[in-house]
Amino acid sequence: MQRPTPESVSSRAYDVIVIGGGINGAAIARDAALRGFSVLLLERDDFASGTTSWSTRLIHGGLRYLEHREFELVRESLRERERLLRNAPHLVKPLELRLPVYKHSKRNLLTIRAGMAAYDALSFDKSLPRHRIDNRTDALAAIPGLDPYELTGAAIYYDAQATFPERLVIENLLDAVSCGAIALNYARVDEIIVNDGKVQSVRWTDMLTGSNHDAWGETVINVSGPWVDRVLERGGANPGSRPLTGGTKGTHCFLPMPEPAIPPLYTEARSDGRAFFILPWNGLMMIGTTDTRYTGDLDDVAPTPDEIAYLLAEARILLPGAHIDPTQVLFSYAGVRPLPNTSAGAEAGITRKHVVVDHGPARAGLFSVVGGKLTNHRSLAEHAVDDLARYLGEQRPCETADRELPGAGACGAPAGLPSRVRERCEALYGRRAERLYGLGVADPSMLEPLVAGQSAVPAEIVLAFEEESATTLADALIRRMMVAYQPGMGRDVAVAAARVAETRFGWSPARTASELSGYETALTRFSPDYQ
Repeated sequence: MQRPTPESVSSRAYDVIVIGGGINGAAIARDAALRGFSVLLLERDDFASGTTSWSTRLIHGGLRYLEHREFELVRESLRERERLLRNAPHLVKPLELRLPVYKHSKRNLLTIRAGMAAYDALSFDKSLPRHRIDNRTDALAAIPGLDPYELTGAAIYYDAQATFPERLVIENLLDAVSCGAIALNYARVDEIIVNDGKVQSVRWTDMLTGSNHDAWGETVINVSGPWVDRVLERGGANPGSRPLTGGTKGTHCFLPMPEPAIPPLYTEARSDGRAFFILPWNGLMMIGTTDTRYTGDLDDVAPTPDEIAYLLAEARILLPGAHIDPTQVLFSYAGVRPLPNTSAGAEAGITRKHVVVDHGPARAGLFSVVGGKLTNHRSLAEHAVDDLARYLGEQRPCETADRELPGAGACGAPAGLPSRVRERCEALYGRRAERLYGLGVADPSMLEPLVAGQSAVPAEIVLAFEEESATTLADALIRRMMVAYQPGMGRDVAVAAARVAETRFGWSPARTASELSGYETALTRFSPDYQ
């Protein structure tokens, strides 16, 4: 998967043009390409650089959706969770969560038990264990530092974690491209052109050169997440209409994991009853998330001091013995969920169901996706492509339900490779780690750590640029190699990686300096001044 030239993109017509390169856009491109449609995906920034990157990184059924009687959504989510565990086992792992229950909790242990039983019933075909209930003594023994006051017990249930959903996006795109799709990052759609009531093409700008281009398509599907309305307005496709989206902001912060380690927790905030998580993640502790309506600049979403203070305060109430302190925060991030526009009601009650909007008959062939969640990206794509196929008059069966992602499966590591390097390569790339190992056969230095004591290797830089459409150093480190999500945020790796690029790709000193500066700028999204 290499970035194609703009000229080659505009030299042909497509059955489907996808606007948006997050998890949903990537899944739609994959599904459509597997069905034999010609597909072009255009993403304004880098793939997975929007909402996908700012999530809680859970693959879950949505236990709290049961309260809103969204049983169909919960069942769909649990079915998709099981498919991801099977089709992407290197990227999606089972997660055992504990839900502490107190006398003052909104839901008592009996209510929680009933909810867990329903959750188990809706996931009747799962491979994960059923729930169980710990008494007060066992709960305190299992959760270090837990507040004991009025604790009645804890429920234990299972969901899953996608440590790096960015890699799910890349693998969806790799599969799509292997089936003939074209995926282009840094391609901003400026206008959706409609003639005689039918979509004709999109006009787009190559953000790397500033050049303007047209791409012709039978259908266009707008999958730009919280930017859906902006894309429609820019193209004059939804003038004066009520907005389709009304997103809520989710903030997360990351700290070193205390000793002893805290197990995954799902709980309710003492101050307002809002659900939040405390999760082990990538060797750190994640606390999140907030859920507040957001009307600000979608391109400048960052955690606020109040949001960070709220998360830390609630974590300290639940875990007084963990001694959580604001000075421990390593980094944080925030994103906007692309939820349907609603005028009133609690944010937590806004449905996470997706909707595929058909803009016909005035704009026949134009569709938009509103809502959705990470867990359901495959089923969302199936629904969307079914609608596109109906419009195109080409009903073709979906092939993604039982199809593994490219990295699924085992691979053999070279003899003598340090276990730390092997574990990292196979956790990020799965079977595709063979591509890294192949580079190491030709040049053993490709599998030596970029920085002493760490496990990222030079071969990953090569793979990111040569096979995964990375365009900048920030693309490679943040959304391919995932080294920004650690103490120090990968600054030492960035310097070493730039040296590899100088040798491998002939970067000039000026290019290297520019790339390192760009990486530092990208990190400001993770490090707002909240203290």
